[in-house]
Amino acid sequence: MPNTPTLPSAIGSPITEDDIANYLANTPDFFVRHADLLSAVQLSSPHSQRTVSLQERQAGLLRDKIRMLEQRIMDMIRNVNENMVLSDKLLLWARSLFLNTDPLLLPQLVADEIADQFSVPQVGIKVWGVAPAYAGCDFATGVSNDAKMFATSLTEPFCGVNTGLEAISWLPEPQAATSLAILPLRAVQAMGQPGGGIVPAFGLLVLASPDAQRFASTMGTDFLGRIAELSSAALSRLR
Repeated sequence: MPNTPTLPSAIGSPITEDDIANYLANTPDFFVRHADLLSAVQLSSPHSQRTVSLQERQAGLLRDKIRMLEQRIMDMIRNVNENMVLSDKLLLWARSLFLNTDPLLLPQLVADEIADQFSVPQVGIKVWGVAPAYAGCDFATGVSNDAKMFATSLTEPFCGVNTGLEAISWLPEPQAATSLAILPLRAVQAMGQPGGGIVPAFGLLVLASPDAQRFASTMGTDFLGRIAELSSAALSRLR
């Protein structure tokens, strides 16, 4: 005879709910022998004031679980679609940079295409350490040493509220900037190049919006990092 779990004696010690739950969990054929209990047990419904059978309660729990899984699937599909849209826009933006043949127009093209493809209300850009032929251009002047040091200190894009940084003055309408994304531009070290530390920045991209949540401090910066990398690669022609 197989060993069947037994409940503790009510005389020796009171039977607890845990004892009952353990007994039922370890005695799977209990409800086979007492199938009538499944329909006889009545439980309160979480969706109404009436009582329902154990079977009906289980069916309701399964329906709730199915609805939750369906919602998760819909969220995943929506995220995939949004990522595809962003990827397509990034491709179109990068293509416009590749097709440009005039380095003098490149900084403004970077800013304009970001504003257009990603619906960013304001975009500002400055680069420094450029070749002598571009040193007098607007995009290469008007940057303090403090701003250059700040750019180099950024190891990833900064997102947050407008705190009056110098880079805000590079925007067409600084007073309309509520939230910001500040992207450092830096040359990519050659593969295998020795040495660690931060590569000095040679520019900054400033994205601004009147919406305080557009570039919130809690948002992820991976996508902005890709934009910074592509911009840095394209703008290396100015150096």
